[in-house]
Amino acid sequence: MGNDPRQSSYPSAAPGDDRPTRRLMRVGTLGILAFWLVVMAALYFGMQYFMQPRGVTVTADGAVVVPRHHDGHFRVAGSINGVPVMFLVDTGASLVAVTDALAQRAGLQGGEPITFQTANGQRQGRVIASESVTVRSLAVSGLRVGTGYTGRSDDDALLGQNFLRHFDVEMGRDRMVLRPRGG
Repeated sequence: MGNDPRQSSYPSAAPGDDRPTRRLMRVGTLGILAFWLVVMAALYFGMQYFMQPRGVTVTADGAVVVPRHHDGHFRVAGSINGVPVMFLVDTGASLVAVTDALAQRAGLQGGEPITFQTANGQRQGRVIASESVTVRSLAVSGLRVGTGYTGRSDDDALLGQNFLRHFDVEMGRDRMVLRPRGG
């Protein structure tokens, strides 16, 4: 056992004993699994950051600048009767439209029944006068609001032409500017 290099001081497995090989495979498999979990988590959080809408700004002259979202749409936070909402700007919609749950929270009760003609077909809803519809520094009182919209969440709404027509609207490649008239 002295100086013979062929002899090892490490214990060796008995012939036919595959426990060290199994352990090495198990550790290797767990290592690969941990690596891919870290990669997937980094991708998930990176996409969450990347997919967040960029911030809306208000210029010195009161214009609201809405950047285009990564999906190609314009989204902007606002409120209806003081209740927070996330608007999807829809230049093809005649009215501001909200979900039934949002209408209830905003006190939009009653109104007249109507059948809306949408890109996805007909939809039943109601039309009710709101106290106020606000997008940042821009507000319009007494707008008619349609209910029955189905957004991604109960807080989603469409910002339609009855709001947009009160402002000068400039649409560029990456942004939309809503400017108070006369400014």
